[in-house]
Amino acid sequence: MSIPIHSLTLPAAPPPSQLGTLADPSQHSGPLAPGTHLPAQLIRMLHEMTRIRLVENTLAAMAEAGEIKGPLHLTTGQEAVAVGVAAYLRKTDRAFGSHRSHGHYLAMGGNARALLAEALGKATGCSGGFGGSMHLCAREVGFYGSAPIVGGTIALAAGAAIAAKFDGKGDIAVAFFGDGASEEGVFHETLNLASLMRLPMLFIAENNLFSSHLDLHLRQPSNRIARFADAACMEQATIDGNDVIQVSDYAAKLVENARRRSCPALLECVTYRWHGHVGPRADMGVGERRTPEDIKAWKARDPIERLLAGLVAAGHCTRQAHEAFTASTKKELDALRRDVSSDPWPAESSLLEKVYGR
Repeated sequence: MSIPIHSLTLPAAPPPSQLGTLADPSQHSGPLAPGTHLPAQLIRMLHEMTRIRLVENTLAAMAEAGEIKGPLHLTTGQEAVAVGVAAYLRKTDRAFGSHRSHGHYLAMGGNARALLAEALGKATGCSGGFGGSMHLCAREVGFYGSAPIVGGTIALAAGAAIAAKFDGKGDIAVAFFGDGASEEGVFHETLNLASLMRLPMLFIAENNLFSSHLDLHLRQPSNRIARFADAACMEQATIDGNDVIQVSDYAAKLVENARRRSCPALLECVTYRWHGHVGPRADMGVGERRTPEDIKAWKARDPIERLLAGLVAAGHCTRQAHEAFTASTKKELDALRRDVSSDPWPAESSLLEKVYGR
């Protein structure tokens, strides 16, 4: 029996959240408790998140000044996910990102100068100036690449996981992606394959509640991405993606399981991007729940400030020391920005070098 199209109506209100307080920007904004973690490790993660933030601030300034001509997808506000997971990865692992992967590239050890140069299209960029900020690669530190095709690198990560399994050296593959990728068929196919073949692979879902400009509750009947792992009989967890300590704790366990038992898993990290889909603008009022008030509330859950406040309260760090690190890093990046502006463009003769193999 056919159903008349005019009789199909969208729900009048979004379904109840399955993320609980994790999707409530008024919650989870306090200082992080260091617990038994070594202060040096936490300070290192603080510095890495701060460096990512400052690199992206530099990129945003370059875009606003008209220096960067191509699209720029900033990850500001989501730094804890990349840093927390990368803390337990090694250079022989194989990590893949998406169009919003400056943070993953840098957290894995990618060179900041090469990133700035790539965003400008210079020959000294990490992809030779051919990729722009969405096509980043630093295989020497385990970052095998990012691409703008939504969900496109998830299957590539599975292929890398198969290779790692055959190598037998305990390496793993990691796919970083956003909530929008969970609506792509390749995501579900790869979950199934990874579970069936017991691939040493982690699926890291950065659920920032928006896909481009569309609110998650308008796209899916549930706002919890980890539910898809249940269908694949795969271990999963949904956590606060703005708590770098929690992210690193879960990553430590899941990475170890993948290495020792070839056990794939999905880790959903609930977070929020401070900027709009592309470029440094805020996109306030775009989507049903992206209001100035929401953005302000989510900024109170700043992963950098929460860790800094916890370290200061525990006596492991001072704000003055962190301000000095921030100032020093900003000065370094300002110099790099000036430096890469005079780098050469790719040679005209190199146009087809990346197209045809010999």
